[in-house]
Amino acid sequence: MLGGIQAVTKIGVTSIPPIYTPYIDIHFLNIINIHKAKTIMEAISISLSLLLAIATTIILKQLISSLLHARLPLPPGTMGWPYIGETLQLYSQNPNIFFSSKVKRYGSIFKTQVLGCKCVMMASPDAAKAVLLTNAHLFKPTFPSSKERMIGKGAIFFHQGHYHANLRKLLLRAFSPDSIKQIVSHIDSIALSSLKSWEPRPLITTFHEMKTYAFNVALLSIFGKDEVSYGDDLKRCFYTLERGYNSLPINVPGTLFHAAMRARKKLAAILAEIISLRRDRKREDSNLLASFMSDAEGLSDEQIADNVIGVIFAARDTTASVLTWILKFLAQNPTVLHAVTEEQEAIMRSGEGKGLSWEDTRKMTVTTRVIQETMRVASILSFTFREAIQDVEFQGYRIPKGWKVLPLFRNIHHSPENFTDPDKFDPSRFEVAPKPNTFFPFGSGVHSCPGNELAKLEMLVLVHHLATKYRWCMMGPQDGIQYGPFALPQNGLPIKIFLKE
Repeated sequence: MLGGIQAVTKIGVTSIPPIYTPYIDIHFLNIINIHKAKTIMEAISISLSLLLAIATTIILKQLISSLLHARLPLPPGTMGWPYIGETLQLYSQNPNIFFSSKVKRYGSIFKTQVLGCKCVMMASPDAAKAVLLTNAHLFKPTFPSSKERMIGKGAIFFHQGHYHANLRKLLLRAFSPDSIKQIVSHIDSIALSSLKSWEPRPLITTFHEMKTYAFNVALLSIFGKDEVSYGDDLKRCFYTLERGYNSLPINVPGTLFHAAMRARKKLAAILAEIISLRRDRKREDSNLLASFMSDAEGLSDEQIADNVIGVIFAARDTTASVLTWILKFLAQNPTVLHAVTEEQEAIMRSGEGKGLSWEDTRKMTVTTRVIQETMRVASILSFTFREAIQDVEFQGYRIPKGWKVLPLFRNIHHSPENFTDPDKFDPSRFEVAPKPNTFFPFGSGVHSCPGNELAKLEMLVLVHHLATKYRWCMMGPQDGIQYGPFALPQNGLPIKIFLKE
């Protein structure tokens, strides 16, 4: 007989005993008998018998699957208030507190409800690997419906299969080292211009200024050097959009979500105008927007707009958050700052005033480790969203179809089993590669961030000019952290900045 057929999709468990495989044998016998039939009526009769046996097999499989599945428990945990769930507990405090209290009480896998979604959270490296890599086909990328509405349902984040693969190909090509090395000089100019604008002010809010810098780099990577006249309007819309990003999806006047959706509508109108101008110009361009607009890709204007908004959203706040933490950690760790400054001054001397090149950024090994350790300690992305595309069994628990599944990067990054003294800022730990599946600054698998090389490049460029030309000191509380949606130093890290003499 044939081997057993799994009645429930499982991860890391053996198959169910083959209690209905005799029916499969009947199918093969009937197929053989059809060829032996002496009359048409006899062949029809055998064919009907075959169809009936197949239908019986399918029904039995579904019945046994349902019966076995019904016996599997959901992961332990609490769901909180109806619809609201435990959203406020997660987003109003240090997420470490929420996650660690859950893990301590329920273990490394537990259920909860956030942003109107029923979720299973997973806090171990093996679980993250299973969801993002080895069994990625069982968990599609997804976000709460409110986020899909804000960014746009055509954005790459919400898809898999051919559509996702095609978009990812375009993004990887646009953000590959071969592509972004062509814009190093432009990013260098943006960094210098940004820092120059800080000089006359007695106090700046680091996160706000880093958002402006990251936003301008994102516009450069998407549109090229054109359409700068739309920058301010786009920036205002994105500021309103991000304020409502983690709000409850209550679309009535006066709510953050309502304001965000209005800003989303205006964003779409601005992008439609830019796309129309590009078509009228009929000029060959080599930026991401041109790739999206290529006739060969077959993307609608709505899909193009959704993906432009998605790329800007992904490129702006996350990069700005990491840069904000870098300034804080460097200010708090003079020895590390000294090592970074020495490295960057040596690169500046070797360049002889010619400006940064791609090759220069490849020499920034100390600074690169600072960026890696900042992303680990700060863990800007506490988790990522996936959705079970069918009922799945994991470690003896049932994950129902449609439930969100969240690998907890923050827990993995802060586990003493993965990183010695995990709360200590120590870039030297990255002199040795971390253990597999313990470091997820850009996600993992086919849905990992395709713009990670661009993000690292713009961080390296800005740190180069900060370390070689400026000093800074933090103002106000230095230990406080604010949340929503990303973990940030209190008040966005107010600093004073001074030109070096």
